[in-house]
Amino acid sequence: MNFIKHNLKKLIFGAFVIILGCIHLIPIYITTTVAFKKKTDLSSRWLLPRELHFDNFIHAFEKAELFLAMKNSFIITACSIFLITTLGALAAYPLARHKSVTNKVILNLILAVMMVPPLSILVPLLTTLTRIHGINTYWGIILTLTTFNLPLSIFLYSNFIHTIPKELEEAAMIDGCSKFKTFRAVIFPLLKPITATVVILTGVGIWNDYQFSVYLLQSQKMKVVTLAISSFFSTSSSNLGAAAAGAIIAVLPVIVLYIFLQRYFIAGMTSGSIK
Repeated sequence: MNFIKHNLKKLIFGAFVIILGCIHLIPIYITTTVAFKKKTDLSSRWLLPRELHFDNFIHAFEKAELFLAMKNSFIITACSIFLITTLGALAAYPLARHKSVTNKVILNLILAVMMVPPLSILVPLLTTLTRIHGINTYWGIILTLTTFNLPLSIFLYSNFIHTIPKELEEAAMIDGCSKFKTFRAVIFPLLKPITATVVILTGVGIWNDYQFSVYLLQSQKMKVVTLAISSFFSTSSSNLGAAAAGAIIAVLPVIVLYIFLQRYFIAGMTSGSIK
């Protein structure tokens, strides 16, 4: 009887997971069908195209200048991730290792900053960047995105560092390593799982960023993938096929990144809860 109940629970759980997975795949399915249909095809978006048409992909590259947009997005995302992981790990290490009232207050402030909606300070941010000539520049958008993603990075790194035994650092210091060398040679190599988690969580958000890019990157030469895709929609007309094709192309780098870092991502997400 217990065997039957156990198998029934597994069957119900499996069916639930399959249904949930199918629900999540619906937007991808509809985007794919629309991307391969002609603009004049008015059939249901649920139906597969009778013939595969690649005109939407060609149009996405030509009109939206998708190559340029992806290059800009790659530069911004790569530089931001480098700063977020490096500064986040360096800031989290002393906060996690030295338990004091000051460090506890700083960590609580970091958590509080994570609760602030980014667009709530858009006006002073835009004013400041305009004064220092940071609009339509790589460094302006990179510093902005790094600043807003650092709290999450520090929070994740500090929780992970708590799980690393202090004896490793003590052994390195006995061998004559300084604190910075101990961090670089002993601690940082152990941060691979949580680094993968930070890279995926912040990288996907930066790659998909629209709220800051639409205000800080107003030049055609500085547009990113989100702005390129949005260019297919206007008040008078829209091109769903080209937008869908552009979205498929834009999501491929994120999928590749997740495939390569998936193993470390899962380990990083679960390690913080294990003591």
